[in-house]
Amino acid sequence: MNRAVFLDRDGVINRNEVLDGRPVGPESLAQFVILPGVREAIEAFAAAGFLVIVATNQPNISRDVADAMHALLRKTLKVDDIKVCFHAEADNCACRKPKPGLLLEAAKERKLSLLQSWMIGDRWRDVEAGKAAGCRTVFIDHGYTNEPRPRDPDVIVRSLIEAVPFVIK
Repeated sequence: MNRAVFLDRDGVINRNEVLDGRPVGPESLAQFVILPGVREAIEAFAAAGFLVIVATNQPNISRDVADAMHALLRKTLKVDDIKVCFHAEADNCACRKPKPGLLLEAAKERKLSLLQSWMIGDRWRDVEAGKAAGCRTVFIDHGYTNEPRPRDPDVIVRSLIEAVPFVIK
């Protein structure tokens, strides 16, 4: 069985804006800025034998904009797959985090051991999705003041590069 590091996109791989204490993802390719240390972290995960899979909710942007952002990610970073939920919360789908659908889909397609995999995110939804799928979890704490905190992540760090030693130990 393979193992993976699942990465939320906004706030983990690329910069978020923070408005009224809540994270807001980029709405255009011009706003899409990869954070420092992300390339090195992803390379370290890959070198340690993990597949790197982005798992992201994107209900507020068009598919065309998301496709352009993801094409840039594939061109500049060593990601193995990108799983996207475009549904709104009201749709009550199985793929929108905090539900684990994106992770379960990737696990089935790639024969992943979720017990040996990690979910890394900057919001409670990411941690809950990882836990629901059976993964270990890392919470990247950006200090959002108007956002619920996750319950019991396995690790708390300030950036993706800080997560590397915990994941590959």
